[in-house]
Amino acid sequence: MDAIFKALGDPARRAILDSLKARDGQTLSDLEEQFEMTRFGVMKHLNVLEDASLIVTTKKGRFKFHYLNALPLQEAIDRWIDPLLAKPAARAVIDLKSKLETAQMLDTSNHPDFVHQTIIQCTAAALWDALINGEATPHYYFDTVLEGDANPGETLIYRAPDGSEMLSCDVIAADPPNRLEMTFAPHFIPNAAPSRHVYLIDEMPGACRLTIEHYNLPPEMAGIRNGWVLIASRLKTWLETGTALPVTPEMMGR
Repeated sequence: MDAIFKALGDPARRAILDSLKARDGQTLSDLEEQFEMTRFGVMKHLNVLEDASLIVTTKKGRFKFHYLNALPLQEAIDRWIDPLLAKPAARAVIDLKSKLETAQMLDTSNHPDFVHQTIIQCTAAALWDALINGEATPHYYFDTVLEGDANPGETLIYRAPDGSEMLSCDVIAADPPNRLEMTFAPHFIPNAAPSRHVYLIDEMPGACRLTIEHYNLPPEMAGIRNGWVLIASRLKTWLETGTALPVTPEMMGR
């Protein structure tokens, strides 16, 4: 937590986060063009932000892309602010329904539209089970019950409490307990653009690092990232404490 507040204490670093909030997945050169500082200066600020887990990076070829990671800030809010204040509607999940094109889904040359990352005190096996177990999902995934098997070629269905299909995900690749890649097709609105998401699990001493990547998300649907922040934050809380964070109308934008 000290690293987070230290990183946020510098106005230049806050400006970098604002830039990534406006357009995620920028390279060092993209960011360098926006600020009156040397390339080394931008790199130094990026290193501080990365050490605080406020940004995460992915590499594609010779390019390194930087992403705003909102989860550490959300965890601070859940710890201190949420008991006193309702979450703003701006953090609601944006409705999304995807039609899938296999070639586009399997194209790994593109980089994610956004990346979220958090540390959870559990084993990789426990985290993997929570992601694919229908008895676990109601505790963190908006009260949905997951049906199906997480095997390539299978389809996972997330059902709302009334039994309706809220989300369907075709499993593209599964490497338990480290990687799960799926399509993302919510049944909320028609004619939405295709998208897909990836869970990455890295086991550490006494904990796991969970990374969530989302691809092929059109700009008008960018708000879906706020839904992932809420899901990941609730997943962390449930796995670490056994208690689920309640979903309030304010969280859902009602």
